[in-house]
Amino acid sequence: MRKTSPGRILSEQAQNPAPGSGSEMFSNRLRKNQKNIGKWARREGITCYRLYDADMPEYAVAIDMYHDWSHVQEYQAPSGISPENSKRRLGQIMSSLPGVLEIVPEKIVLKVRKRKKGKEQYGKFDSSGRFFKVKENDLSFLVNLMDYVDTGLFLDHRITRELIKKYSADKRVLNLFAYTGTATVYAAAGGASQTTSVDMSRTYISWTGKNLALNGFKKSVHKVVQAECLAWVSNCKDQYDLIFLDPPTFSNSRRMKCDFDIQRDHIELLKKVLKLLAPGGLLVFSSNYRKFKLNKEALTGWNIKDITRATIPKDFHRNTRIHHCFEINRTS
Repeated sequence: MRKTSPGRILSEQAQNPAPGSGSEMFSNRLRKNQKNIGKWARREGITCYRLYDADMPEYAVAIDMYHDWSHVQEYQAPSGISPENSKRRLGQIMSSLPGVLEIVPEKIVLKVRKRKKGKEQYGKFDSSGRFFKVKENDLSFLVNLMDYVDTGLFLDHRITRELIKKYSADKRVLNLFAYTGTATVYAAAGGASQTTSVDMSRTYISWTGKNLALNGFKKSVHKVVQAECLAWVSNCKDQYDLIFLDPPTFSNSRRMKCDFDIQRDHIELLKKVLKLLAPGGLLVFSSNYRKFKLNKEALTGWNIKDITRATIPKDFHRNTRIHHCFEINRTS
């Protein structure tokens, strides 16, 4: 992934719109989505949502709204599409956005996704350090649209976070691979008696602490741990009433003894995590690997409920493989 200065690229393309009818076609689709999804979001009080997700395959971008900012991700075009056509279509998209969205170019951030070879991973690609606050269900979160592949708030897990809040009252909650701690904030808001958030990244652990503090939750009750999650789980002696597990698809950090692949390693991980579940407890397990298949036969003695469809928000109904989600608890 690389970042292109949003103000610069947008001003150039707005001054020199790409020729052809594509701009109008794309603009019409975006207006239609605004009328449908935008109206729904306003009615529900949702200010961060996906407006467009490659609805027209030839215009392969995802457009997310964060209050009055727009976050645009261009997917790499199929091999049959020439670089010239991809560039022209991106020009049509970007020249259309200010007028249709009614926002200034400086508030449109463009990122370009490129297919990684083998088991390469995305890393940090800018150092703007520019965070701003957004609201979701009366909770506040810091997002950064510039510096990372993701913004700090996974929009497709909006309903999942609400479930975590619903299940958390008086519970000991563990958030593994906690990322920026958004699920932890929901758990705290739901009345969790205590929470523990574990992530390997110093950046994300710091971010989690800031999100907790932003909502008035104290570290004395809500523990934040920087650790390699697989090793931490193996050494943990505590038990939890509710566990949220949302691991990466793949990881090969130098701080890990070996690499991690969600499809290959999910049963070993789940068995270790389930040992931390207190009697009567619940594990909410999610994966964003689109081809993920849960090996249910390897989890004898456990109830498994697929809640994927129930946790896909309206703004992601065009992309129902955005994540897989399960509730797992011990059979009676």
